[in-house]
Amino acid sequence: MPGSLIFHNFAVQLYNMRRIRFILLGTAALLLASCNQYNNVLKTADFDYKYEAAKEYFIKGQYGRSATLLTDLVTLMKGTLRAEESLYMLAMSEFCNGNYDVAHSYFKKYYQSYPKGVYVEYARFYAGCSLYESVPDTRLDQSSTMAAVKEFQDFLDYYPYTALKERTQQMIFSLQDKMVEKEFEAAKLYYDLGTYMGNCSYGGSNYEACIVTARNALLDFPYASPERREEFSIMILRAKFHLAQQSVEEKRLDRYRDTIDEYYGFMNEYPESKYLKDAQRIFVQSEKYVNQKS
Repeated sequence: MPGSLIFHNFAVQLYNMRRIRFILLGTAALLLASCNQYNNVLKTADFDYKYEAAKEYFIKGQYGRSATLLTDLVTLMKGTLRAEESLYMLAMSEFCNGNYDVAHSYFKKYYQSYPKGVYVEYARFYAGCSLYESVPDTRLDQSSTMAAVKEFQDFLDYYPYTALKERTQQMIFSLQDKMVEKEFEAAKLYYDLGTYMGNCSYGGSNYEACIVTARNALLDFPYASPERREEFSIMILRAKFHLAQQSVEEKRLDRYRDTIDEYYGFMNEYPESKYLKDAQRIFVQSEKYVNQKS
């Protein structure tokens, strides 16, 4: 199917944001520039003409018009030879038009409806891309980020040798970095709140919450950058030290000892850390207290 291959190549190049030359699909070129002609296409009962017009609008970058036509056509052409391509092109039109949530639903519908379809590999890839493009700021809930990672991982499970593997892995790494940043910001917020108790309705302290959040991040995200892992680690050490300082007397000695253990673990992993002076200051003060109480 030469036309289908051209359409594939166009879609891949478009997402990569390279300059390309538009290649006309199918039969004779349609002159569809004016609003009157578009309105005529909308009203026509000639579905074949409408289908060619939708492709032509897509090639010209008029994705909204293409999507409008295809939304009707995917239902009307169900069961025909053009149904599969119509659904895929509708998903691509919505994707290119920036309607990523809608695009994702259509890509997912495609690969579920046509598990052996001509475009199924690309549909799974762009399903992930649609979620990737709509992930929120790291300050917001990251459930859609996790969904995007899963979509890409499923894609690689289905196509482990795909030519899109490197690009997919790069996007997975980028999404994982966002999740790491979300946890880092959460841990830092707890640390910065420090002794403030207004958010501790159920007991505990912000320093304890910081320690748990940072520790879980190190366990859950082993691929985090060395720099970010070091920042998590020094935050844990600092939080344990401050927690010991603010503790009641019966808990203070054990918590200073725990701080000292954390210091040795930190130094073992980051012997040349840029936070070396701060870590050593924490160690000296913690050891001083422990020696006084021993």
